[in-house]
Amino acid sequence: MSIKLRLTLMSFLQFFVWGAWLITIGTYCLNAKGWTFPQFGAIFSTLALASLFMPAITGIIADKWVNAERLYGILHILYGATLFYVPAVNDPDTLYYVVFGAMICYMPTISLSNSIAYTILKRDGFDVVKVFPPIRVWGTIGFIVAMWITNLTGSKANANQFYIGAVAAILLGLYSFTIPKCPPPRSIAKDAGIIEQLGLKAFKLFGNYKMALFFVFSMMLGAALQLTNMYGDSFLSGFESMPAYKDSLVVKYSTIILSVSQMSETLFILTIPFFLKRFGIKNVMLFAMIAWVLRFGLFAYGDPTTFGTVLIIVSCIVYGMAFDFFNISGSLFVETTTDQGIRSSAQGLFMMMTNGVGAWLGSKASGYIIDMYFVNAEGNRDWHGIWLTFAAYALVVAVLFFVMFKHKHDPKALENVQH
Repeated sequence: MSIKLRLTLMSFLQFFVWGAWLITIGTYCLNAKGWTFPQFGAIFSTLALASLFMPAITGIIADKWVNAERLYGILHILYGATLFYVPAVNDPDTLYYVVFGAMICYMPTISLSNSIAYTILKRDGFDVVKVFPPIRVWGTIGFIVAMWITNLTGSKANANQFYIGAVAAILLGLYSFTIPKCPPPRSIAKDAGIIEQLGLKAFKLFGNYKMALFFVFSMMLGAALQLTNMYGDSFLSGFESMPAYKDSLVVKYSTIILSVSQMSETLFILTIPFFLKRFGIKNVMLFAMIAWVLRFGLFAYGDPTTFGTVLIIVSCIVYGMAFDFFNISGSLFVETTTDQGIRSSAQGLFMMMTNGVGAWLGSKASGYIIDMYFVNAEGNRDWHGIWLTFAAYALVVAVLFFVMFKHKHDPKALENVQH
């Protein structure tokens, strides 16, 4: 088996083990278990919480002491073992700590998998810019395949989704011990301080008004990034309680329908260079924010009727623009506006504010807001009002960004952006 094919398999399984349950855990917790939105919001927030510190810690370990592929394998085996324990948990407070433990193991493997692929490809003389993207695309495919398997096996509302992820994670952990070794590069100086080791030098960028504003908006939009992952399948599966929709395609194949979002990601990625060169970074980020308004707004009017199903599918297609355009254009903004010495740290700060702080706040706050304003005494949920509230939030963020964030488009700064 060629090294590219072996790395492709690693990428496929890397996101398969996450896609098996990430989109459907809301259905499991809210619909099957009947737990409250604040309880589920706390559980889901552990993804963001683990993202705040684990990648930096494992990065130091892989840089100084342990081969990256070994650390990667150990983490996946521990992650799989933790997922096996999830079905035994019957209260949300305990599940919070179990899922947090799983996320402590899983979240750092995302960056580790990239690091392993980069190291091996460079060492074998491959052009990483050309070879890595097709390998990474198979990660998204793995996520989609896992969603389909969870749906088609009838596992979206029960504990089997965690068993699917657990088995695949342990297999991936064992498989990782067979790939070429990636010894510690020891790129961090021995005399480096803890701030430098943890990649926190970029925090000084908060002293720059423009950069501080950018990071604040990254956090604000980050609060919206996981909301449809959190609640989308629970929303669609909830139509089962209505006799007219019980056997509808939307209810039966909710997870498969939502997988259109991930398919859309792979397509919109290809359009980003065109949009960046034509409209500039600020406008592309603004397009992403408007796309989030549409994502939530279309969900608000979606239902299992023919027209409502079309709205849901269009919402899923729009998700590709909403998710990719901000993440990639934001990363390029950091790349083109920061000094080389702190660029890597600044990228880490961008991810921390978006997928860490922002996503944590979004998970926690949304749970309390929904429970307080959109669940009646009988436990019925006003999904129309929930999605419209999320859309209004995204619209406010977009308007504030348009008015407050000033950035002049410089085509020369982006002339190296390629498909």
